[in-house]
Parts: sequence; C-alpha cells; structure tokens
Amino acid sequence: MNHRSRGLARRGFIIAGSATALALAAGCGSGGSTGPDAGNGGAGTPKSGGRLRAAFAGGGANETLDPHAANLFVDAARAKALFDKLADFGADLAPVPRLAERWEPSDTLDTWRVTLRKAAFHDGRPVTAEDVLYSYRRIADPKGTFRAKASLEPIDLEASRALDASTVEFRLKRPYAEFPNVLAAFGAYIVPKDAAGFQKPVGSGPFRFVSFKPGSSLVVRRNPDYWEGAPHLDELEFVVATEESARVSALLGGQVQYAHELNPATARAHEGKGRISVIRLPGSAMQGFVMKTDRPPFDDKRVRQAFCLIADRRELVDGALSGAGEIGNDLFGKGYQYYADGLPQRTQDLERARALLKEAGAEGLKVTLDTAPAATGFIEAAGIFREQAAKAGVTVEVKVGNKDTYWKDILSGGTFASYRSGAMPIESHISQRLLTGSTTNATKWQQKDFDDLYRQAQSTRDPKERAALYDRMQRRLHDEGGFLIWGFADWIVATAPTVRGVSKEAPANTLDWARFDKIWLA
Repeated sequence: MNHRSRGLARRGFIIAGSATALALAAGCGSGGSTGPDAGNGGAGTPKSGGRLRAAFAGGGANETLDPHAANLFVDAARAKALFDKLADFGADLAPVPRLAERWEPSDTLDTWRVTLRKAAFHDGRPVTAEDVLYSYRRIADPKGTFRAKASLEPIDLEASRALDASTVEFRLKRPYAEFPNVLAAFGAYIVPKDAAGFQKPVGSGPFRFVSFKPGSSLVVRRNPDYWEGAPHLDELEFVVATEESARVSALLGGQVQYAHELNPATARAHEGKGRISVIRLPGSAMQGFVMKTDRPPFDDKRVRQAFCLIADRRELVDGALSGAGEIGNDLFGKGYQYYADGLPQRTQDLERARALLKEAGAEGLKVTLDTAPAATGFIEAAGIFREQAAKAGVTVEVKVGNKDTYWKDILSGGTFASYRSGAMPIESHISQRLLTGSTTNATKWQQKDFDDLYRQAQSTRDPKERAALYDRMQRRLHDEGGFLIWGFADWIVATAPTVRGVSKEAPANTLDWARFDKIWLA
C-alpha cells in the first residue's frame, strides 16, 4: 500500500513538528472517501496487508524505545506495538490478562501466583518467569527513575521467585487486594532477561522492530507468531508531528492514515465531510493545573483552596476544549471505581478566594503559570485562567515552555503548571502521583499519614471498607491537594476513511487504545 508515502519517509519528508513539510504534499493524493465518517470501528471483515502510517506528537531527538521509560502517548503506543505487559486495563479500567493467563492470591493477600500463557519473543525465545522477574527488578532498581517503579513498590522482588518457567510467585511487602493493577501498570512491560539496550528492541508484541529515528519515525513489521494472532497490517510506521496542524495536514494529504489527538475545533471542522473519520472517546483525558505543595505560595493550603475557587470550570471547558468535555471537581477519575462523587461540585467563588488569600497573607499575589503546546487546550486554558485570577486580585504570568521537554521540566521545576492525564484506575493515580515515593509526583504532595491510608486500602479485602478508605483520601485531596482539575476532555483521533477496526470505547492508556494490531485497511 502507498509506495509514495514510503518513499517520502525515506527522503525525510516527514519532519517532526513541521506543519509546512507535512502539508506540502496535500495536493499529491487524497485520503479518499466512502462517505461521512465512513466505516471506522469494527464494521466489515478484516483484510490483511498494507502499510499504515500513524502521526503522534513526539518527544524530540532524545526519544527512546526503552518501554520502561515510556512517558508520552507516542512512547506508550510504540511500546504496545513491540512489547506486552502481564495485564492491561480494559475500557472500564479493570485489569485484563495479557501475558498472564491467570492470577491467584493467597488467603492473606500477601502472595500472588501468576501463570504465564505460551508466548514468544521476536527472536523465538519463550517468555518465562525469569524474564518477568528481570523486567520488574529493572524497573524497581533504586538507581532508576522508571515511571512504573512506584506501582511495583508493594512487591518484595528479592523474595519473589520463579516456581517454574511459566509460574511466578510474587511475595508482597503487605497484603494487597488490588495487586492485578500492578501487572497492568503504565510502563510495566516484559523484556527479555538479558535486555540492556533498546536500539534494536526485541519484545513479544504484535510487531517486530525494523528501524528507528528518534524524534522522527519508527517502522515495525507484522509478527506472524504473535500469541494473540498476527496483526492485519504488514507494516506500521509511527511518525512524529508534534503540531496538531501537521498531523491533520498529513492525514488530509494522504501521507498518514491515523492522526492522534485532534483538538475539538479541528474535529468539528472536518467531521461528517467524508475526507476523514473522527473518533471521540468521551471523558478520556483529565485536564487541570498542578500546584507545588512544597514551596511558596502553594505550601499554604489556603492559597491552593483559593485557586480552586478562582476557576470557572464551565468557562474553561467551553473555551479551552470548545465544549468537548465535562467539568471536573479537583479529583481524578470521574466515573471510575472509587470516585468520590458524593462531594459537592466546587464552583467559582471569587469573594471566598479573596478572603482565603488575605488570611494567607497573599493579597496581590503574583505567580507564573508554566504551560506549552504539549497538549490540546493548554495554551487556551492558561489564558482563560489568567483572566479569571485577575478578578480575584491575582496576577498570573503565563510562561510558554518547550513542548518537547515540558513534562520533564514541570515535574520538579516551577510552582504552577498546566497538566493532563489519560485514563488509569484511581488507585494507580494515587500510587504513581500522590505518595511520598511516587516518581511522577508533580504536585509534590508528600504526606506520611496519606501514604499510610493508601497502604491500609491496599491491604483491605472487603470492597466496601476499601471504598471508604479511598473516599477519605479523596476528601483530603479535595480539601488540601495540589491538583486543580477543571475538566475531563473527549479524546479525539482521526483516520483516513479506509481505516477500520479503531476502538470507539477505549480511553487513552487502556488496552484497546492505539491497538494497531487490530486495525486493517479496507
């Protein structure tokens, strides 16, 4: 399929982040049309063959194929093509077995036995219990900063062992009722036990490595021996186009057949016109700001509370997301299991915000809001909040940073920043972002008693008692936390009308999102 596109790639036609370069060939071919929003989803009989090019925002020249270092959406999509986890999250955020065929806890919940299915790495070696233990120990290495490290913390990896080639016995540091969430954790991929470098990665995923140019392109080819069945596509290429306009231009011009993350205004402009198919995944992306709770001015909870009262959430959703989403209540995971939906919806209250700032000695406060064109709506939301804050006597200076290094820059730097997240269980959100040892703790929320509550919830077998503990944690975060979560956005992807099999139900970061082994070309 599309030898022209392949040739353009080899000549370096796709340039990361360049809308001009991607648009140049718009007149050289069309994505075709079979009618408005034709044929996406699962309609029709899958057809084998062809080459699909998928455009994602990227991370620049320092990108890696190390699946344990995955952080961006493009990292996760590439890792999913090449590697597998023991489990992954279904559309309802419940863990689904993958390389793990099944799991069984002990009566005390502090030992879990995981049985592997028959699967092989791309070099023909079977996936074994030793590979699993090697992968998890690599992630958990104290010298490393891999994202899944905090999720694996409950495992005593020194005491865990391979009972045989296909059985792992995980010994835990304490009882853990929701241990399967660990197996599905973001970045917890299984690699061969001798894997050290990932210039030419060998995984067990549905596609095999062909070539990689950081910040530009990854080419992979069908794995005919994949345990779940070979992909329909012959080849898949991930191309980097950080600007949304570049991704859309490439899709309209026929240079790519899949464009990840469109903003709502763009989607509305093209939806129903037959040139592209638009897929909306409601409520997939949390949108908000993070306040660093360990430094002025946000080390005073009254200032944090005031900022949450400054936000007019409906105005933010309507302005930054063109209305394509719903308002948030400063808590992650709206609609997910354990979400504290009993808390009253927070609304704008400028008078109370002013009073809290006065109590905190922060009248006339000036703060810098870090943002970047790293995600849909970031720049727009920053501008809207700046205007809202001015009504409460707060001066917000919007500082636009480097989109390629933004997530690294805001993790420890600054005091106030734009933020978003894809889907994950609330339990995983807490473990990765809100514990003292969490590696992606952007709010610097580090409270020992909160850590203790989380561990108590981990060890509670009764679901109702466990839910009550999560409710306590969320009430605490709602009152004192550093997340100002103003909305939940629809996740929007677009494809050429000839593309089939794209899930319409899977939120970002879940099993069937970016599931290119299930996609085919009509």
